[in-house]
Amino acid sequence: MPLDLIYDDPASDVLLDAAAGVRRSILPGGVRLLTQTDRSVRSATLGLWLPVGSRDEKPEHAGSTHVLEHLMFKGTRRRTAMQIATAFDEVGGDSNAVTAKEHTLYYGRVRSADVPMAVDVLTDMITSSLMEESALLTEREVILEELAMAEDDPHDVGYETFLAHVLGPDTAIGRPVGGTVDTVNALGIEDVRAHWAEHYRPDNLVVTAVGDVDHDQLAGLLMEGLRRGGWELTDGALPHRRTRDRHVRPTGGDAAVSGEAVARIVPRRLSRPTEQNHIYLGGTGITAVDEKRHALSVLMSILGGGMSSRLFQHVREQRGLAYSVYSFSAGYHDAGLFGLYAACRPSRTTEVVELLAQELTDMGERGVDEEEMRRAHGQITGSFALGLEDTSSRMGRLGTIELMHGRYSGIDEILARIGRVGAADVQQLAAELASSFTTRVDVGPES
Repeated sequence: MPLDLIYDDPASDVLLDAAAGVRRSILPGGVRLLTQTDRSVRSATLGLWLPVGSRDEKPEHAGSTHVLEHLMFKGTRRRTAMQIATAFDEVGGDSNAVTAKEHTLYYGRVRSADVPMAVDVLTDMITSSLMEESALLTEREVILEELAMAEDDPHDVGYETFLAHVLGPDTAIGRPVGGTVDTVNALGIEDVRAHWAEHYRPDNLVVTAVGDVDHDQLAGLLMEGLRRGGWELTDGALPHRRTRDRHVRPTGGDAAVSGEAVARIVPRRLSRPTEQNHIYLGGTGITAVDEKRHALSVLMSILGGGMSSRLFQHVREQRGLAYSVYSFSAGYHDAGLFGLYAACRPSRTTEVVELLAQELTDMGERGVDEEEMRRAHGQITGSFALGLEDTSSRMGRLGTIELMHGRYSGIDEILARIGRVGAADVQQLAAELASSFTTRVDVGPES
């Protein structure tokens, strides 16, 4: 059975999954540590998570979380930027960071012998970054180049535009993670420092590690590193429960269902000198914590999750209308979206859009067959198992469990839930999604 994670017991130290070696502790300061010990490898992946993302920014400071993430690599009281960069390189390791809508992650993958170094460097970065004006001036230019690079990529610009309009471009969660050129240019160093002071604190920190690690030893290294950086780690402190203003979904017009009706949705067109028209089509979906998320996994597998999927077979294999075609979804605490993507020559756009929408509509009206269900269950189970052979994937799973779900479920329990998804569940969800088409984004040449 799933095990609820404990927030109100400062002495909490729980073996979440004895068979898998998963353990969770609340350390002084309210720091949460989750580990999965795997002695079959000689490496470890370590992640430091903070439950702050782009949706937690003030509108005038949009992009500050991403800018802050960059500045964490630009020098501390003990290390220069070059020393941070070489610490992992010289041992053959890897280190990076990710800013998302609801969290920020700093991670490193090293040999098990180098775990003390990785803990020292990562804790030094998040506690003792200098956040100097000169570093901001330089890194701002790097981030502006990053934004420009995304604008040059039809996939990036199309997806970001699609996501913003489905979730609401004027909502916190609908804003782009990296901000805009104007907001990044307007950010001052004091804005970034204030963002750090508000969110980078021990009761917000979640640490996950998978591989050849010892839980107690890692806890000691963390406490040493965080205290060296100046964080006050009070005995008996509890983790902070993250609360946010609930996302209000933007309202659309009357839902279109048939392929022909969806094709009449006026696209948000982004002109680019490309040979193909890149089409994003979809609407609001389900949240990351919705019980229907397992049915969504099966639906997405059947609809557009591989070479045997309906979209691949009907749009590409049988009609030759596109090379790349698939379905996708994204879920957050209180919002979600689904989408269909295809890239085709501009003259084929209308036909492709109709086919994309009609495939989902047909699934909602006629359902799916047993063979499709069998393949989907096999694909999800296999890819899930293969993915978890990688320590980085397992590290990410532990962080997602802690920050998103608040309760632990073992691999067998997750697979059992997916296995219980039936054809009727998939058909019902398909019908719901087919009535939720609101948004279309086209990226390509002028028509």
